[in-house]
Amino acid sequence: MKVFRVLKPGLFTTVQDLGRYGHLKYGIPISGAMDTFSFISANLLVANNPNDACLEITLIGSELQALKRTQIAITGGNIPLKINGQNAPMWQTLDVQEGEIVSFEKMESGCRAYISIRGGINAPVVLGSKSTYVRGGFGGLNGRQLKTGDIIEGFDASSLRFRYSMPEELVPQFTGKFTVNVVFGPQADMFPEKSIDTFLSNPYMVTLEADRMGYRLEGSTIEHKDKVDIVSDALLPGAVQIPKNGKPIIIMRDAQTTGGYPKIAVAITPDISLLGQAKPNDGIEFSKITVIEARKRFSEYQKLLNGLGRMLLKSQD
Repeated sequence: MKVFRVLKPGLFTTVQDLGRYGHLKYGIPISGAMDTFSFISANLLVANNPNDACLEITLIGSELQALKRTQIAITGGNIPLKINGQNAPMWQTLDVQEGEIVSFEKMESGCRAYISIRGGINAPVVLGSKSTYVRGGFGGLNGRQLKTGDIIEGFDASSLRFRYSMPEELVPQFTGKFTVNVVFGPQADMFPEKSIDTFLSNPYMVTLEADRMGYRLEGSTIEHKDKVDIVSDALLPGAVQIPKNGKPIIIMRDAQTTGGYPKIAVAITPDISLLGQAKPNDGIEFSKITVIEARKRFSEYQKLLNGLGRMLLKSQD
């Protein structure tokens, strides 16, 4: 069922769900939404399943024409949007009539926004997921970002009798400065104490070399003890690699599954999601926590996500 026609694709807009698991041994990344909290919120605001596919917008938004009456929600970074030329709010259920145009401007804060469509997006399931992996050329719409003229297909779903909105205190604010909690990585012993101190006490900046695969950072150089390269081993989102130039690389959702740079630390799961909203020139600081504390924060994060649907505000037409 045709739901939207793409009039303008935006800078980099793809179909994503929560990711493709169970295939790392074949060299296939997890992919999926960069900001899990915003993604799940978007789905819940239109009473979808948390893993239903959405559109992920990066920095500059799309322009979509509705081909049928539907309901949508927009979450994530702060991006001004209009429906048929009228300003519309984020973080709540929105009605869109057939023929109306949903348009977005440039992101004001954060890096990525999510568009959920009532009933979800109908795209082929590849290896258990609809997520687009552009480097591999599969998932989503023909394995690529959206382009002008694309048709977004959905499922037949009845209109909601109620409208949902996110409580204001739960709407994240992105200031361009991120504190990332980490535990030491498997090769932390390859760095002298001075380098560990440098890593934890200095700010870094996201460079223009930042995408769904990873972020290269600029800042104080982190020196190795001696050996720089290692035998390639497993690599997962959140790993912080230190290559020969001593400048950190944070691995993100579309990362390769193995790598040969030492990993000084690994970001905790909630902060990987938060980093999905980091853009070039944003600042990042690293803070060390214990594995016990990391597990506690992960548990609290999962509890928040699992209970999010019950926290939404509900109003009737």
